[in-house]
Amino acid sequence: MGEDIDPRIRQVMTSALHYLNAFVKEVGPSHDEWLEAIKFLTATGHMSTDWRQEFILLSDTLGVTMLVDAINHENPGEGTKTTILGPFYVDNPPHRANGDTICLDGKGEPLTVRGRVLDLRGNPIAGATVDAWQTNADGFYDVQQKGVQPDMNLRGVFTTDAEGRYHFLTVKPRYYPIPDDGPVGQLLHRMGRGPNRAAHIHFIVRAAGHQSIITHVFPPDCPYLETDAVFGVKESLVGDFRQVGDKRQLDWDFVLADDHG
Repeated sequence: MGEDIDPRIRQVMTSALHYLNAFVKEVGPSHDEWLEAIKFLTATGHMSTDWRQEFILLSDTLGVTMLVDAINHENPGEGTKTTILGPFYVDNPPHRANGDTICLDGKGEPLTVRGRVLDLRGNPIAGATVDAWQTNADGFYDVQQKGVQPDMNLRGVFTTDAEGRYHFLTVKPRYYPIPDDGPVGQLLHRMGRGPNRAAHIHFIVRAAGHQSIITHVFPPDCPYLETDAVFGVKESLVGDFRQVGDKRQLDWDFVLADDHG
């Protein structure tokens, strides 16, 4: 490397080259095996589109995304734990009023989600935004079924009231397989791993003066909590989806750390 380069570039590339070469020395690939690795990466790039990022999927399934998240989100005290964004977030989701439904296709077991956004001292945060999204009852995000599901199905942003409260209507989330029709799916199969993600609702919670969080909430009866394909489950993010009358109800508070940045 040159003498006059960014110190961070020097650090990153020194480490990357060290461990890449150590990996090659340890594994001792043949020329044909190394060519197969190049072909795998090429196919991963070819599979990527504007709405499907196969490299993110690869990072997720290798546990790298969750490791990067853990390094960058060491929430102090009782702050809500974070997890991965996932490949199906959509920019500019619709803002909805508290009490509105995000389920536009009428499928699934009805679920009420309600709670508060709090700071680390237990004080309510008014004006926080709770951005929620999930798959439908068939296990697909709306962007995976263009023309089948309504646009922006099971997506919505809610704003907390003066007491920090939010609530909305949706359906109980269902487990689903990550897209496994590409090179990442083939790799999982060859490793003897399944493609299923544990059922969850995604959230991004933001509030002025506080650290934003990206997180999930998981139902406790999902059979894939222990084998989530992207290692996204944390024990503190498993909620109580209790039966209340003719529908389920999830009471869930988000706790945000102060932003000292």
